[in-house]
Amino acid sequence: MSDAQSNEKQEVTIVDIKMPFMSIVIFLVKLAIASIPAFIILSVIFMILGAIFGGVFHGTGMGRY
Repeated sequence: MSDAQSNEKQEVTIVDIKMPFMSIVIFLVKLAIASIPAFIILSVIFMILGAIFGGVFHGTGMGRY
């Protein structure tokens, strides 16, 4: 059996990544733009959950001072 067919774990350590500066800048700009829709989706999810839990706790009397 060769090394490629064995089931043993093989560990890899990355020492250095050589990447041009402008390529990194473009990647980070794309990352920032891609995070905007994700933030909007998460905000909507948390608003829905807040409305649900707010209504449940208000109905139980826990929302009153």
